[in-house]
Amino acid sequence: MRREERKITSKILIADDNHQNCELLDAYLAAEGDQIEMVYDGQQALDSVARFQPDLILLDIMMPKVSG
Repeated sequence: MRREERKITSKILIADDNHQNCELLDAYLAAEGDQIEMVYDGQQALDSVARFQPDLILLDIMMPKVSG
């Protein structure tokens, strides 16, 4: 199946305290048609996992509040 025909989108959580990293990943992944959610600390990441139920988590290791 060609990329243009892809109908199933993935839910991706980007968790990074560096906003520029989040924006860069978001720009790249959104072009693929995936649903993106961005959070900026470990506690937000935990809360988002429960609510958003992502298929993939791109996680920074060292973050405020709760570390990756």
